[in-house]
Amino acid sequence: MTSKQHDFTPWPKDFEQKYKAKGYWQDRTLIDCLMETTDHTPNAIALVCQERQYSYRQFQDKILRLSSGFHSLGLTAGDNVVLQMVNEAEFYFCFFALTMNGIKPILALPAHRHLELSYFCNHSQAKAYITSGQTSGVDTQTTAIQLMEQCPSLTIAVTTGESDHEQIHTLDSLYLDPCYQPLSQASDVAFYQLSGGTTGTPKLIPRTHNDYVYSVLGSIDICQFNPSTNYLCVLPVAHNFPLSSPGALGIFFSGGCVILSQDTSPSAAFKLVERHKVTVSALVPPLALLWMQYADTAPEDISSLELVQVGGAKFSESAARELPAILGCQLQQVFGMAEGLVNYTRLDDPLDVIVKTQGRPISADDEVLVVDEDGNSVEVGQEGQLLTRGPYTIRGYYRAEEHNRRSFNHEGFYSTGDLVRVRPDGNIIVTGRDKDQINRGGEKIAAEEVENILLQHQDIHDAALIAIPDAFLGERSCAIVVLDQEKNVKPIALKRFLHGKGLAEYKIPDQMYFVDVLPKTPVGKINKKQLKEQFSAC
Repeated sequence: MTSKQHDFTPWPKDFEQKYKAKGYWQDRTLIDCLMETTDHTPNAIALVCQERQYSYRQFQDKILRLSSGFHSLGLTAGDNVVLQMVNEAEFYFCFFALTMNGIKPILALPAHRHLELSYFCNHSQAKAYITSGQTSGVDTQTTAIQLMEQCPSLTIAVTTGESDHEQIHTLDSLYLDPCYQPLSQASDVAFYQLSGGTTGTPKLIPRTHNDYVYSVLGSIDICQFNPSTNYLCVLPVAHNFPLSSPGALGIFFSGGCVILSQDTSPSAAFKLVERHKVTVSALVPPLALLWMQYADTAPEDISSLELVQVGGAKFSESAARELPAILGCQLQQVFGMAEGLVNYTRLDDPLDVIVKTQGRPISADDEVLVVDEDGNSVEVGQEGQLLTRGPYTIRGYYRAEEHNRRSFNHEGFYSTGDLVRVRPDGNIIVTGRDKDQINRGGEKIAAEEVENILLQHQDIHDAALIAIPDAFLGERSCAIVVLDQEKNVKPIALKRFLHGKGLAEYKIPDQMYFVDVLPKTPVGKINKKQLKEQFSAC
């Protein structure tokens, strides 16, 4: 079997036929949906980025011209590219211009560093790296040159800023006369998102036009986005939550307006809410708490705000009860994953459902199983591991055959790694994680990835990364380290070591402790349960 056959795991034919018959899959591409909005409201404002704004007609023109520019570079249908951008309008121009031509962007996050980026490029045999001109704390052009030197397939680099190297093209030079010839099909993989991962670097998640369009359209219906919706995007644009739940795509497909912010501070956000009459925003719990703290003394008028979505990590019931009164708007809890399944509390749900649960799935054909450690279904209301399959949940990761065998059962159900309880009314309550993963304020950290890099340090004998409770982040990361005999290494030195290895900032352990030996289970594995009990009170 060739590697190409591992790129994408299709849904079985009978499922495909069912999803089409029920109208979930409409054979529409992402650009089809945007163009439909442009046809209806060409002069409406689609996008605001600092002092720039674009009508739907101008937005679409940018995309079509850029599509020609990418073609001029030699990018063609089937190519993979790594797209890493901050919250700027050019992200959406590139996203649509690439996906309409069958060129598949891998949606890297601004926080990713050389370690992750080089993996994405080499693993996908990416042909291009497209990045922002300005990214806090990173020389993106030096990164681009290093990636091109280390990844044989990577022959093209593009920046949204001015280029200091002849090998790096400027995005501004690629807006050419449009030649609209969309090459993508609705059944094609449109782009790749990134898993939180539990082992090694993130896995690539192939999303097709059909499944992603349905996820967005279903979300629009639940969240009631419409042409009057003004959506403030403060979370990283490439995250699944602000991209499709319903996110920016939900706005573009329903005719509203996206307002972008690169400044995540509450004061900056509140100024944008007041200036642009923002009606909706999506936040992770730590950011929601900051908004709530700032609101007490905020001079800005945020009375236009109608809905705040909170997701990415568990939001405490006490904070959920307080948010509507403090921010003067409705709360909606969102629990989803880039692999597919998305759950929402509904706008007309009773207050107890909104504050106590993480909602229920988009689709009537989202199948949810809650099982015990042996894979047997538990009774309604009992805690267990969440498994799911449905019309927008993937059936396999990109080129990850061994990982797929662990993550998907023989019936095609995806093992999410979440521990949940499902109420009789179908609403889900997230109770924890089964997988060895840390959810740090919505950013997922694979413990094994950090542990493996720590073990490369010449003075470290053993290491374990654990999650410990944090009132603000939900969980923070803590490294428990065993040094070689008679070695004396400070935590700051180990953090510098991890930085030097190119690890993303959010993966650097928040705390470090040194011990003589790590406790083991009877079968010889590190006893992380004991470590969590020991260090959670520290």
